[in-house]
Amino acid sequence: MKPTEARERFRAGLRVPTSGYCAGWTQANLLSIPREYAFEFLLFAQRNPKACPVLDVTEPGETSASIFGGDLRTDLPAYRIYRDGLLVDECTDVTRFWREDLVSFLIGCSFTFEAALLEAGVPVRHIEAGSNVPMYRTNRECRPAGRLSGSLVVSMRPVPAELVPTAVRVTSRYPDVHGAPVHVGAPGLLGLDDLDHPDFGDAVEVRPGEIPVFWACGVTPQAAVMRSKPPFAIGHAPGHMAITDARDSEFLAS
Repeated sequence: MKPTEARERFRAGLRVPTSGYCAGWTQANLLSIPREYAFEFLLFAQRNPKACPVLDVTEPGETSASIFGGDLRTDLPAYRIYRDGLLVDECTDVTRFWREDLVSFLIGCSFTFEAALLEAGVPVRHIEAGSNVPMYRTNRECRPAGRLSGSLVVSMRPVPAELVPTAVRVTSRYPDVHGAPVHVGAPGLLGLDDLDHPDFGDAVEVRPGEIPVFWACGVTPQAAVMRSKPPFAIGHAPGHMAITDARDSEFLAS
């Protein structure tokens, strides 16, 4: 499926996690925030590049981007609306909420390297299960910027112990979409005591002989919104990404 075809389906109301969609095409997290906060968020992203690798930024009020030819208000499968840091709505079309002062950031997503993991023989459990990837708030603090602060959010994929080096090697070649894991095993060191209850997404089975591997996650900006409480923001529903017109190969380091 091409990105244009996927976006047409989402615009028509299809609401699904996008892991596994449009193989070879880059997926991105979305955060649309008022112009008065845009520089602070750009600084927050620059200070926390593992979690917030910026792929594109719009002018205020723009509804498309250089890597996203669709409509940012309608062409993702699901969105979240925040007011003063509180989640007030989740919907498939944010046209009625749109403001001309919103600056949109497209941020790299770990779904981009999942095809490479599968090609290397590393299983991706949430794709096998047809579910969303599990995501967790950690005890690691991001570097703040102005009024914005928050904790690191991670995504988790169980990896057979003997394939962990392969998973690290494969994903390290995609630094613009979170790159190598930030933590391997020992979830308690991240402040995670119960992997069966993720903060976002769906729990997946960690089987005997597998190790939970954690990557920085592009939901980190929404965690910062929830803590820092800007008056308004729009984000993607976790796991329901913007499918861009950029190729995964464009973000593959040599």
